[in-house]
Amino acid sequence: MPQKRKRPTELELELLKVLWDQGPSTVRQVWDALSARRRVGYTTVLKMLQIMEEKGLARCDRSRRAHVYQAQAGRRATLTRIANDVLEQVFDGSMQQLLVHAFARKGPTRRELDELRKLLEMLEESERDERPDDAP
Repeated sequence: MPQKRKRPTELELELLKVLWDQGPSTVRQVWDALSARRRVGYTTVLKMLQIMEEKGLARCDRSRRAHVYQAQAGRRATLTRIANDVLEQVFDGSMQQLLVHAFARKGPTRRELDELRKLLEMLEESERDERPDDAP
C-alpha cells in the first residue's frame, strides 16, 4: 500500500523528470535516459523506482512482462510542493530572500525577466480585483 507522497530526493527527482518527459516507461527506458546524463547502475534505477512506488511518487503497471513505471503526481504539483518547502524551511517564507539568492547565483535572462513582469502584473491585477470597493 503506497504511503503519502514525500518530497523526492535528488535522484528520485531525476527519475521523476525522466518519467514526466517520456511518460510511462520500463526500467530499461528510464535507465537509458538517466545514464545518458549521469553514471548510474540499472539495479539502482530499479530499486529507486520500487522505493518511489512505496513512497507514492510513482506507480507500476505489472500487467506486462516488463514492468512500466509512471509518475504518480504531475510535474507542476511536485515542483510547487518542493518550492513551497524550500521557501518555508530555508527562507522563512520570504519570497524576496529566495529571489535574491536565486538571482545571485545566475541572473535571469531577458525572457525570464519578461515572464516575471507578466506574472507580477497578473498577481497585482488579481489582488486589485479581490479588494473591496472602498479599500485603497
